[in-house]
Amino acid sequence: MEKTILTQPSATPVLYALRSIGYRAKTAIADLIDNCIDASAGRVQVDFLFEEFDGYIKIKDNGIGMNNDTLQNAMNIGSKDPRDSRKPKELGRFGMGLKTASFSLGKRLSVLTKQDGIYYERCWDLDHVSDCNKWELFKGIPTEVKEKMGEIEGPNGTIVCIDKLDRFMGAGTDKLIKESSFNSKVRRIKEHLGFVFHSLISKSKLSISINGNLLMPWDPFILDHPRLIEGEQQVIKVNHHKIVVTPYVLPHSSYFNATEYNDAGGIRGWRDHQGFYIYRENRLLHFGDWLGLFPKDTASQLARIRIDLPNTADAEWQVDVKKSMITAPEEAKENLKAIAEIHRQVSKEIFYFRTKSSYAGQKIKGSLNTWEPSGNDTGCGFILNRTHPILNEIINKLDSETLKLLNVYLKFVELGSPSNITHTTKPIDEEVQPIEDGVKELVIQFAKMMKDTGLVSNHEQLIDVLMTQPGFETLNRKTIKMIIEDGKIIYE
Repeated sequence: MEKTILTQPSATPVLYALRSIGYRAKTAIADLIDNCIDASAGRVQVDFLFEEFDGYIKIKDNGIGMNNDTLQNAMNIGSKDPRDSRKPKELGRFGMGLKTASFSLGKRLSVLTKQDGIYYERCWDLDHVSDCNKWELFKGIPTEVKEKMGEIEGPNGTIVCIDKLDRFMGAGTDKLIKESSFNSKVRRIKEHLGFVFHSLISKSKLSISINGNLLMPWDPFILDHPRLIEGEQQVIKVNHHKIVVTPYVLPHSSYFNATEYNDAGGIRGWRDHQGFYIYRENRLLHFGDWLGLFPKDTASQLARIRIDLPNTADAEWQVDVKKSMITAPEEAKENLKAIAEIHRQVSKEIFYFRTKSSYAGQKIKGSLNTWEPSGNDTGCGFILNRTHPILNEIINKLDSETLKLLNVYLKFVELGSPSNITHTTKPIDEEVQPIEDGVKELVIQFAKMMKDTGLVSNHEQLIDVLMTQPGFETLNRKTIKMIIEDGKIIYE
């Protein structure tokens, strides 16, 4: 007696489920280009054509092509076991990209391929699958589609054509988009492809064209800029796989003209391009965040850190079918966090001061900076640069009384700076609080200046002023009173 029953899922629901796998148009096109690269293509031509009620997308390459058996396997759903060993530099993993990416754009996928001068062809039509609810793959391509596909020059190559573009442009629905919207969509795809494949285009002889225009790579690291800081390349071993990490910190905005600055900002803008950039075989998989290790902040936006994975590391980095989502393994996070911390700090120093300090925490070089890090943890993150030549020139022209007033004002500016104000509520507990020596000294210094300049006339006024002073928000009345008494600040 047989212990198992062979079942076959219904074709229609499975194929339509594959259409909802979560591709965006730009990631779908990138996935289709991956197939061309895996076929050793040196030239890939992508064409988008808008027609009155439909359109088509055609991807043509000069790769090795396929024979009848290889083509049939490529058109099968799930043609590759992701656990199998792959060839060096191979980008595909699941054997799903051709079908799922194409079906996310339109309902008909036609493939014409040529190997050693012989043509082979197949066609999936989801309208036909839906009608018969069977896995029926056409051996031939409809004449009207084949005419659009054209010929393959040379002995080898492949043309993929997708039409019935219901998902891409609303063909066959009441949501058909206008030609201007179609062209805008193509422009965004072109920008995305120049980013995703920039490393492959720059490092190999690969050329990609969109509607006859050569795709220009967009380099997020601006490697040819003389002010770029490139950190030490490190190799991390994660589960027997070598991961190469190369940190970069981009130049301060003042070293770009307006056009260069906008270009360097990328598709999403400067702030959203900070973080890790994860590549597999020189193909960008993921970018624009810190993999949950840090939040994004404006001052870290110059830090961009490249991570290169081998294609054997997909499982542990949880690379999904679309090659758009990724999760770093726990074994890698500690090293990545340490590397990122250093270069985020360098980014902050360049962002605020245009120059780089040493990793040992020395003050920023360059006496023309108006602000500098305080170097303490008293809540005052930045202090004014008292050695600024203009400030020194002013000080040299002041008498002692006016100088005292200036010093009080500068202290007010420092403590009241938006970056130094902490948004905390005043404690209601009237017990004397534990206080750090640095904070205590700052309160005493400020109280002495207030007394010496005559801005307050008695003890209670002084406490009231200190209670409302930015930087001292966490101190209650009893604590402030104790500090000024210890500092021997007494009114007669």
